[in-house]
Amino acid sequence: MRLLRHLFARSARSLYPQDSLQRIAEAIAEGERRHRGEVCFAVESTLPALDVLRGRDARHRAGEVFAQLRVWDTQANNGVLIYLLLADHRIEIVADRGLDSLVSAEQWRGICLLMEERLKAGEPEAAALRGVAAVSDLLAEHFPRAPGDVDENELPDLPRILR
Repeated sequence: MRLLRHLFARSARSLYPQDSLQRIAEAIAEGERRHRGEVCFAVESTLPALDVLRGRDARHRAGEVFAQLRVWDTQANNGVLIYLLLADHRIEIVADRGLDSLVSAEQWRGICLLMEERLKAGEPEAAALRGVAAVSDLLAEHFPRAPGDVDENELPDLPRILR
């Protein structure tokens, strides 16, 4: 059953056309004006069939994407990846070690639930915007931007469509 979902999953580009990606990028940039963290949004339609057959799950793949997109490579170790795997209907949030003792698993899960609500309602852009805003709120709480701070924008704001 899972393999069939991956073979026939809806395209991420159909859910997130270029104008939608641009609005999400603007939301990321707006959020980053309030904090010193970095937010990355990535969506993937499917995993390769062999990975599905081997039992690779969304959490494992999100960890790989976190590394591939170098979300871990921020000066304050406060990068956050919001990852969607459409075929499995999974949202994963991977945060760098600078957030480990500051944000609980329950808080990250709460953000995923906010996003899931909008995805189930057929509003993928609203789901992404809600997730970005909620992550930015947490980052602003723990890594607020002080007056005079220069925004280095260590990661691109434009969401990534993978595969």
